[in-house]
Amino acid sequence: MAKEKVVLALVGVFLCLWSVLGHHKGLVRKEERRVVSVSESGSISAVDIRDWVGGVNYHLQFITMEPDSLFLPVLLHADMVFYVHSGRARINYIDGENSDGENKKKHKEESSDGSKSIDVEQGDIYRLEQGTTFYIRSYPAPSRVKFRIYAIFNTNVADPREQFFGAYSNISDLVRGFDERILQTGFKVSKELVQSIKWAKRTPPIVPYVQRNESDKEEGTDNASWKEGIIESVVGVRDQTGELNKKKKSKSRTFNFYSGKPDVKNCYGWSTAITHKELQALETVDIGAFMVNLTTGSMMGPHWNPKATEIAIVTHGQGLVQIICPTNPAGRFGRDDECQNSLYEAKEGDVFVVPKYHPMTQISFNNGSFVFMGFSTNAKDNYPQFLAGGRSVLKEIDSKILKEAFNAPNSSVVEELLSSQRDAIILGCTSCAEDLVAKAEEEERQRAEEERRREEKRREEEERRREEERRRKEEEARREEEERQREEERRREEEEARKREEEERARREEQEEEARRREEEEARRKEEERAQRKEQEEEARRREEEEEEEEARRREEEQARREEEARRRKKEKARRRKEEQARREEVEEETRRREEEKEARRREEEEEARRREEEEGEEWVRKKLRVWK
Repeated sequence: MAKEKVVLALVGVFLCLWSVLGHHKGLVRKEERRVVSVSESGSISAVDIRDWVGGVNYHLQFITMEPDSLFLPVLLHADMVFYVHSGRARINYIDGENSDGENKKKHKEESSDGSKSIDVEQGDIYRLEQGTTFYIRSYPAPSRVKFRIYAIFNTNVADPREQFFGAYSNISDLVRGFDERILQTGFKVSKELVQSIKWAKRTPPIVPYVQRNESDKEEGTDNASWKEGIIESVVGVRDQTGELNKKKKSKSRTFNFYSGKPDVKNCYGWSTAITHKELQALETVDIGAFMVNLTTGSMMGPHWNPKATEIAIVTHGQGLVQIICPTNPAGRFGRDDECQNSLYEAKEGDVFVVPKYHPMTQISFNNGSFVFMGFSTNAKDNYPQFLAGGRSVLKEIDSKILKEAFNAPNSSVVEELLSSQRDAIILGCTSCAEDLVAKAEEEERQRAEEERRREEKRREEEERRREEERRRKEEEARREEEERQREEERRREEEEARKREEEERARREEQEEEARRREEEEARRKEEERAQRKEQEEEARRREEEEEEEEARRREEEQARREEEARRRKKEKARRRKEEQARREEVEEETRRREEEKEARRREEEEEARRREEEEGEEWVRKKLRVWK
């Protein structure tokens, strides 16, 4: 009990406040996954989650295959690190770097056709490089256990000029994208075969694999029927040649979380993390993997990653995840602040992210275990820093310094804080999750109550303001009524004065109107005279312009007639030249024909003379032979 109190105290010191249970920007629920493909043989869903500190996006895919199914060949556009959650399967792949003979000699496990194979099962971790072409066949399972893998793709392009086109592309789409003539020439096959492949119905990414003979049922067999099934699924037609080599694929080594000794194991659970040191396939990609299994009422001790970001997937059970904002550990900012403390419940299938520098802890409930696995970036140089337990980083700091940092009454308080917990990394914490949930619910209830009180106070204040506003409006209405009466009296007096002024103004206006009418009449008469003169001048000018235009038109027509006549004569002359040229060509053709006929007759005559000479010579020889006989 004392240990549990110390743990709870430490959690209270270092983890402080949290946000409301539920949705969080670093959490993606299982039901929020984006569906990529669904068929009777399997499904693919995806999650794009963002590290809100580093601004990096991570792409994860969850591939589920029924037993005896086939994940059709794809070309990887990014490095892929995956974990096998359940089932067994064989992965065949071709490295983008192993296509030449020289590289084949370097890979002893590679078969003669350049491909490799690896059998994977529950708990395995492996990595395929970008540029790799691979396909997956799930093995038969008597209990119908599905083959499930969780994969993370390194989609962050190092060169900003390089465009990212997704995690992978189907090989069949790459082939069908070419023109028929290109495929016919490239593969040296008939047009009918190319059309049967190019226009075949497109299949889903995961299709059933139908075994054709008993040898296919043997575990690890990769024979001709197996390859025929791939060809049939990719292109939608049977293989035309019927000649497929039977070649045994080699196996590559994976890392399995469930075999071997965990990094940390005690009665509260176990934890294992791997990097390139444990799995050579991770050597050129800066991604590691980890798995944590917390038994009931346990806790992964508060810690942070100085260089790595963790992307975790809950594989079994449920638990609490608490993350502390390093720049706002006391939670002083509002709930809408970009960086804030958070506490949320993660269930099976959920994905959550913990950026580097952010202290965190994962806690299981009393009624079940909490198992999650995940991937970590910058895994090579990352060493988690634990706050509590036997491996606490605080033990490396002088107790006097910590006393000042915690503002503790004396150094013994700090020493007791650090020495009470002897367990390391994975700690016992019975009812911690339930207490935190209850505390969060209580604080949420208190916040709701406080919000209700603030709302009531706001409504009372609003009612008071409305009452004051009503009184103010009544007073203003009374003053306005008095002002209106005074204004009405003033308007009556002004109205009488205005009427007198209007009568006087009307009389003056009538006099002025009469004078204006006389002036307008005189001005109109003068304007009519000016308009008449202007009209006469305009008529004379119009007649002159029409005469000039008529003369110009006659000149243009005459010019056009002459030009047309010249063009006609030119065309006629050109026509005559063409006819003359045609006649000369006909005469030349006739002459050439006659000469050819004459030459042909001459050759025929020469041939006839030569033939007669040969016949005469042969006749002479026969006569001589008869004479000799």
